[in-house]
Amino acid sequence: MTPSGLRRTMNLWLPFLFSGIRVQSISPDWRRARVRLKLGWFNRNYVGTHFGGNLFSMTDPFWMILLLECLGRDYKVWDQAGSIEFVKPGREDVYAEFVVEESVLDELRAATASGEKCLRWFDTEIKTASGELIARVRKQVYVRRKRDR
Repeated sequence: MTPSGLRRTMNLWLPFLFSGIRVQSISPDWRRARVRLKLGWFNRNYVGTHFGGNLFSMTDPFWMILLLECLGRDYKVWDQAGSIEFVKPGREDVYAEFVVEESVLDELRAATASGEKCLRWFDTEIKTASGELIARVRKQVYVRRKRDR
């Protein structure tokens, strides 16, 4: 699948569609993604701010997908763990950006070269358009080079 095809598919995926989550972009080289969570009447919590589950959901698949595409099909890549820290109530649309640096890919390739698994944490900040921090999400990703058959 191409990055633009995945973006279109994810934007039609019902859990994202009905939660107000929109994938704005995925770069052609799979190194960057940007996601927006729109605040609407249908996804507010009891006090009128962003529902925490949606804040986490907007970040959920992206580190795994970007790393899998960047490393290639010779690697197994899975989400292992995740956590979220709520910093401030979200009262407007929020955004998350994911950037895979070449140094991280080099680190993962080196750590898994002998067939060992590597567990690495990735941090994502969820912010408003003006840059105000709403939440921090941490995802632990499992990476292992596939064994030759």
